[in-house]
Amino acid sequence: MLNKEKAKEIVKILKKRYGKEIPLYLHYHKNKPYEFLFAVMMSAQCTDARVNIVTSDLYKKYDTLHKFANVKQKELEMDIHSVGFYHNKAKNIIACARMLITDFNSKIPKDFDDLVKLPGVGRKTASVVISHLYGIPAMAVDTHVARISNILFNLNTKDVREIEEKLKEIVAKKDWQLWNTHIIALGREICMARRPKCDICPLYKLCKKA
Repeated sequence: MLNKEKAKEIVKILKKRYGKEIPLYLHYHKNKPYEFLFAVMMSAQCTDARVNIVTSDLYKKYDTLHKFANVKQKELEMDIHSVGFYHNKAKNIIACARMLITDFNSKIPKDFDDLVKLPGVGRKTASVVISHLYGIPAMAVDTHVARISNILFNLNTKDVREIEEKLKEIVAKKDWQLWNTHIIALGREICMARRPKCDICPLYKLCKKA
């Protein structure tokens, strides 16, 4: 089976297991899209559940973008301490808020290249943001997506940018966002790095490793 055909079958199976809709794991107010951006930034090497616990109070305390731009870093560090790597995350959130105000009229840019100019925003974060906020197809590659895609397609690389480009060639463009969310779901539930549950995996017959 060619990789494109395999990807199409994988998407079909994942839709059957996890649904056709794109799940939203991170909470934010729809009229404040910068909250989604900051939540994605905080979710790096942290669970979505923990981020949601933190933002439930955080977004009440800082209810405008300007409040994030003007907060003292030490204070924000204390507010987001439990998400881990709080020093860099606080520093980047403040700098990001300031740049959104000064350079983008307090709006989240739609252009991918503009997004990755923001402090603390890498390709994965930018891909998640533009695909969710603007419906622009983007392939977000986190640790789950990189690891499992390597297993499924034998990509033979750990370079995230290279994995992203290869997946864009293999997976249909309309399924890029779903690939991210559903592969993550599979990685959390079944295809764990240390103890994968291959015997109950819906992709068992398509997985060479299994």
